[in-house]
This record gives sequence, C-alpha cells and structure tokens, in this order.
Amino acid sequence: MKENKLQELSLTFSVEIIRLCKSIKGHISLVNQLEWSATSVGANIHEANYAHSRADFVAKLQIALKECFETEYWLKLFQKTEIGNAEIEEELQSICGSLRRMLIASINTAKR
Repeated sequence: MKENKLQELSLTFSVEIIRLCKSIKGHISLVNQLEWSATSVGANIHEANYAHSRADFVAKLQIALKECFETEYWLKLFQKTEIGNAEIEEELQSICGSLRRMLIASINTAKR
C-alpha cells in the first residue's frame, strides 16, 4: 500500500514540476535539470515495483532517493535566484521532502 501512495505522489509531483517548467521562459539548461531529476524520482519508483529481486527493488528506490535530493537542490536554486514562481516552488519543495521521507522509510523497511 505504501508503494502505491509513493507512486501516486511521485506522479503528481512530476506533473506539477512539468507544469512549473513549462511556465519558465529562459534558463533552459536549469529547467531541463530540474525536470529530468524530478521525473526520474517517479520513474525509478515505478520501475522498483517491477524489480526482479529485493536488492534490485532497494537499488531502484535508492536511485529515486538520490534524484529526490538532486531535485531539492534545483528547487532551492530556483527559489534563491527567483526563477519561476516562489510559492509553487515552496510547495514542490514540501512535496519533495515528503517523497524523500517516504523513500527513506521504504528503503529501511525493504532492507529489514
């Protein structure tokens, strides 16, 4: 059940990131970095559900966690440089933090 919630939240997060990125004019390389890392979180979570072993499952979630940390960096950079909409970025930062915590909990559970 938790993985379903994780999948749903990561998909919603990806959609909102794409919407934010579509609204930003210029800074294409930075926008691409944010979009790639954020959508990779959900892609790796989705892929983890089709892992061929527990170790593969954990590895995919760890990649998603790494991408989550990278996404947090890009969102902070966007906020500090005032690229995009600060209110939306703050909300996305919060969702990203929730995803990070859920990933850590899922990884720890899967390792036990």
